[in-house]
Amino acid sequence: MEITTILIVLAIALVLWVVFSYNRLIKLRTRAKEAWADIDVQLKRRYDLIPNLVETVKGYASHEKDVFENVTKARAQAVNAEETGDPKKVAQAENQLSGTLKSLFAVSEGYPELRASENFSKLQEELRDTEDKIQASRRFYNRNVRDLNIRVQMFPTNIIAGIFGFQKQDFFETEDPKERENVKVSF
Repeated sequence: MEITTILIVLAIALVLWVVFSYNRLIKLRTRAKEAWADIDVQLKRRYDLIPNLVETVKGYASHEKDVFENVTKARAQAVNAEETGDPKKVAQAENQLSGTLKSLFAVSEGYPELRASENFSKLQEELRDTEDKIQASRRFYNRNVRDLNIRVQMFPTNIIAGIFGFQKQDFFETEDPKERENVKVSF
């Protein structure tokens, strides 16, 4: 009778462990999806701001046509990459867009009356705020992906992950090694 009781207790403990592990994996996967959606919201905000910013700068710097075309093209590529949902493609396109935005702001430096424009200043501040939120969203996403990936790979939870089809997810990383280098500041 005692052995039967021990086997029943062990079976119940095993079932409870499987349920707990499965629910934990579901929670982690849902958090990673939520974090990706946060990135998506901020990117949408950025995409909406960019045309307004470009039009504002165009009014002052009409001869900088290449810069405007590059920003518009990079924005379109970023929107297309986002639709794939692939963090690597999105990261690459977003890094390219960030680079073209830097060139747009560099052009604006040559036009003091543009920098003094209230509309331009407001758009620039909103875009800067959005960039900060995108960075925070990326970090939040990567933290959640890290937690999920650890659980998916760690024994014994990896057994449950394998049975129920949980897989590692990709981090949102920069592809451009130049972005990892220290910024040089000279006075």
